[in-house]
Amino acid sequence: MSLEYWFMFPISIGIATVAMASGVEGATFFTPIFILLLGLEPAVAIGTGLITEVFGFGSGLVAYYRKRLIDYRLGGALLMVTVPMALVGTWIATMVDAGILKAVLGVGLLAVAASFLRSPATETVKRLDDDIAAASREGSTRVLTTAEGETIRYTVCNRAEGSAIAGIGALFLGMVSTGLGEMNGYFLLKRCRVPSKVAVATSVLVVAVSALVASVGHVAGFLTEGGSALDTVMSLVIFTVPGVVIGGQLGSLVASRISQHLLERSLGILFLVVALLMLAPGR
Repeated sequence: MSLEYWFMFPISIGIATVAMASGVEGATFFTPIFILLLGLEPAVAIGTGLITEVFGFGSGLVAYYRKRLIDYRLGGALLMVTVPMALVGTWIATMVDAGILKAVLGVGLLAVAASFLRSPATETVKRLDDDIAAASREGSTRVLTTAEGETIRYTVCNRAEGSAIAGIGALFLGMVSTGLGEMNGYFLLKRCRVPSKVAVATSVLVVAVSALVASVGHVAGFLTEGGSALDTVMSLVIFTVPGVVIGGQLGSLVASRISQHLLERSLGILFLVVALLMLAPGR
């Protein structure tokens, strides 16, 4: 273990802040950085990204817990699907060639970029929230009271569809460290009719637990392999983990003070460039 990756501490704070504010997995940022800038093998980069993400989303999870915005019934139902699918993805990652993993990650980042570039405007999200609030007056099955005293009423729809989408996202999470958060957030709002604030908070719970399970699988592989791979992982996480814990707390504050639509469009362009770099021949 060495201190050569000290610069990842401030970078990790920034990444975790943006990730928590947007609902995207931190590993979506970290894994390409580890591969493109640090030159790590895809398997090591993916595993380290997931380990880092667990702490970042865990920190954000505490913040949303304090705000009382998490729908634990919905989160538990989704985790019944995402946990085993994340383990399957982790197993697949150990069976395929590094070049294939890198290509799959590049394609996944293209999908993430497309989802952000097509993200709904703030007005659209507000309209959906208003529709959900109007429907709740006619009867609702879920009632959440936030820490600020706000009462949120809604009924969860299309549960089977939501579980299927989350399962696909968890498969990619375990395999290439990204996919679940991006597929969950807006889908929960648009199709499952969950208010946006609750959708984001519940998605953070699902991603945090699923990433924890997937990272355990990767950690087991690093411990078995030992040697330079384990040393590299430890040299990174001693700086990335404290950084994302701080950023995870900042993200929930930033989320309410910036334009979500502008943030997502900017991230879409960024991920598009990174995806093209990942898929470029000879890299």
